[in-house]
Amino acid sequence: MRVLITGGAGFIGSAVVRYVVGLGHEALTFDKLTYAGNLASLAPVSDNPRHRFLKADICDAAAVRAALAAFKPDLVMHLAAESHVDRSIDGPAAFITTNVVGTFALLQEVLDYWRALPEAQKVAFRFHHISTDEVFGSLGPEGLFREDTPYAPNSPYSASKAASDHLVRAWHHTYGLPAVMSNCSNNYGPYHFPEKLIPLVILNALEGAELPVYGTGENVRDWLYVEDHAEALFTIATRGRPGESYNVGGASEQRNIDVVHTICAALDAKVPDTAGPRARLIRFVADRPGHDARYAIDFSKLHRELGWSPRHSFEDGIASTVQWYLDNRTWWEPLRQRYQGQRLGLTPVEKAS
Repeated sequence: MRVLITGGAGFIGSAVVRYVVGLGHEALTFDKLTYAGNLASLAPVSDNPRHRFLKADICDAAAVRAALAAFKPDLVMHLAAESHVDRSIDGPAAFITTNVVGTFALLQEVLDYWRALPEAQKVAFRFHHISTDEVFGSLGPEGLFREDTPYAPNSPYSASKAASDHLVRAWHHTYGLPAVMSNCSNNYGPYHFPEKLIPLVILNALEGAELPVYGTGENVRDWLYVEDHAEALFTIATRGRPGESYNVGGASEQRNIDVVHTICAALDAKVPDTAGPRARLIRFVADRPGHDARYAIDFSKLHRELGWSPRHSFEDGIASTVQWYLDNRTWWEPLRQRYQGQRLGLTPVEKAS
């Protein structure tokens, strides 16, 4: 099978590329290499003859068209996106351009490509759009996001992803494009860009820097180990029903403050700090504007129809993640030099104070 993966040099995308190539399939990574795209994340497959890389932008229709014509994929997995909520608060335009306009451009080119395929290949072809649980908005203390939960995005990022989800659904129902969709909970694991909570806390704690926690740390997220997610995505892409959406979760709800304490404890056990337990570095900071209180995923449809369940508990996944960062300084140190954990997503009033 030939799989074209947009955003394949990003965090989740690179995990998908490594997984697909590991299964023996051919993969083309199609990536613009923005700040979060990193060829070092593809190092495990860089010399594999089944993997190719193309630096290109999904907004560039001609580049998409050429890639489809040359690679002739059986499956397109669309992960290219601007994905950080705080950055979307500071600069929403890039999120609209990539996530909405880029998805539209990609859909148009894939539709034309699919229509021209021989009948057998046309029947077998799939387009998989990967999205987020943030499109559903914020949960109260009870309940779970289901595939039929109404959309209620609360940030520029989640609004742009909601728009892209609706485009994909429309291209399936209007034009017949054999598309499947998925919405996932928060990912973590190896190769995670250090602006996100878990890698930021790991690296700050290693350096003895403050560990910023938004608000009171009570916000709850369902955490999904990225390699479990890669397996789920390929399962959905190859076995999911066209026109259907599947939620992917880790069955690991955690308060943000508990995540930080878990990381501190893991680091203290592996590399004790002579200055004392790293929990001393926790600092509560002004909350993110419009910070959703809780996300939690019901992935029973995915389990029932396709047999998938996460393999990693949160405790095992965090232990593996911490160890990976300890063992892979050469991957994260160059990133740390240009992004040292500075606060993003402040309102104008907060920036001036």
